[in-house]
Amino acid sequence: MEDRKKLQGQVAIVTGASSGIGTGVAKALAAAGASVVVNYSSDRDEAQEVLGDIQKEGGEGFICKADVSSEAEVSAMFRETIGKYGTVDILINNAGLQKDAVFHEMTIEEWNKVIGVNLTGQFLCAREAIREFLRRGVVVERSVSAGKIICMSSVHEVIPWAGHANYAASKGGIMLLMKSIAQEYASKKIRVNSIGPGAIRTPINNEAWETPEAYQKLMKLIPAKRIGEPEDIGKAAVWLASDDSEYVTGITLFVDGGMLLYPGFEGNG
Repeated sequence: MEDRKKLQGQVAIVTGASSGIGTGVAKALAAAGASVVVNYSSDRDEAQEVLGDIQKEGGEGFICKADVSSEAEVSAMFRETIGKYGTVDILINNAGLQKDAVFHEMTIEEWNKVIGVNLTGQFLCAREAIREFLRRGVVVERSVSAGKIICMSSVHEVIPWAGHANYAASKGGIMLLMKSIAQEYASKKIRVNSIGPGAIRTPINNEAWETPEAYQKLMKLIPAKRIGEPEDIGKAAVWLASDDSEYVTGITLFVDGGMLLYPGFEGNG
């Protein structure tokens, strides 16, 4: 089957799709044939631009404002999507943010904001998706699975990150949230996996790559010696959302150029 047809006729919600990794994933899913809901929390113009790019390539979708940490707004997003398309087949639980601070100076507001969006937001969206998957069941003309959830995690579900305790804790939480619901619903043909990006060229981490000096420092952490692009994550998401990965559930697929390979030991063989 051609890549463009892998997700033909399916409906995908991509949270945090107005920039960065979310944009790359939304465009990749649309190119594979899915109708894509471009979720955003604040920047309508950016979301509209992403949708415009999708439509220019012959894709289909709409934009939807929702704060994923709000139960009411998440429910409304799913109602709007189901009202327009009849169902949801794929959830990309991507929305996330950082509020960095040294730990002893981190405020409860900085902690709660990151946990609320990064972890609670994934719980709320996954719960709504699973309710819809259970209601509809398998429709073999769409997919051999009743539904697919892809959680956007990070290499920091494994690697500790000083100065980012709230972010690392949220990603560690995502890992076990994903595995627990994958285990719980595998018998219902609902597949739940994560993607664990390494360093990706997005606005959230531009300080790590925007100058030649910063880029060279970053390369010390990446055996592949290049920064990842949102398109790298998009390709992985299409595979995990497609029937090509039907027997895959409960894993984190790390897309990190080898960042988890302990690159400090490269020269110690």
